[in-house]
Amino acid sequence: MSILFIILGLLLLVFGGDWLLKAAIGLSLKLNIPKVVIGMTVVSFATSAPELIVSIKSALNGATGLAVGNVIGSNIANIGLVLGITTILSSINVEKSFYKTDWPVMMIASVLLYFFIVDDLIIQTYEGVILLTVLIIFLVYLLRFQKQTVAEEVSENDDVPIYKVIFFLVIGGLGLWGGSELLINGATTLAKDVGVSDAIIGVTVVSVGTSIPELAASIIAVLKKEKAISLGNLIGSNIFNILAVLGITAIITPVEVKSDAMSLINNDIYWMLGISLVVLPLVFIPKRMQLGKRDGVILLLAYITFVYLTIM
Repeated sequence: MSILFIILGLLLLVFGGDWLLKAAIGLSLKLNIPKVVIGMTVVSFATSAPELIVSIKSALNGATGLAVGNVIGSNIANIGLVLGITTILSSINVEKSFYKTDWPVMMIASVLLYFFIVDDLIIQTYEGVILLTVLIIFLVYLLRFQKQTVAEEVSENDDVPIYKVIFFLVIGGLGLWGGSELLINGATTLAKDVGVSDAIIGVTVVSVGTSIPELAASIIAVLKKEKAISLGNLIGSNIFNILAVLGITAIITPVEVKSDAMSLINNDIYWMLGISLVVLPLVFIPKRMQLGKRDGVILLLAYITFVYLTIM
């Protein structure tokens, strides 16, 4: 059954990523909005759904610390694992909006999380409101001021009726969520059956699991030459994870990091800040405004190092 769950999960992820990509392209055309903006909003929100569901469930069950670990682990995996693999597969040309808006907002969100949680180990309700407010301001800015930032050639085949856009959006999001659930459950059960420890499962299957929708959507976007959606999806997902997922969760109930999860504060959050920070110089060195295979290898090695040090 474990292997069956893994196979079904992978199939759902592939189809879900493809459907979500079609919906994103359709929305981009219908609303005359650059694809990178659609990647940072619609696609990011859809691929962040697993983190949001897990975090709200955790909050309602009183296990609020899981919400923080879920977001921090997912953000590290999004940059180190997902962006690393994506850029190894194909280089990505980076738009100016990356260093003018997108990356700064991701760092602002990351630093806000750091200051909100390091001193008192709790994200209070009012801090959740601040996070969600920052997200709303960012979204308004994107939709009002970045509509004309990208000029792209599109084919007639990209023009999808609005009802199909909505249909692809819904089933794509559900496909990514369902696929990730099946894959996580199958892989976790299989790992336990062969004697892999809970610690290794936690930093690999679970943390990678919530980033699987981003990985599926990004790889499919790259294979279909929609690289703007791929990069926008990853940066946007990290922003959504902190500002929306933790913001909404903290509004429902204060999010506390308990004593048995202090590695999140003493280690993991610094990895999240560091791996997010290093993306900026990689965009400029050695080739300006491009992420290539070398950058992908650096990010992937950083993620492997993080996993190794965590389980040792």
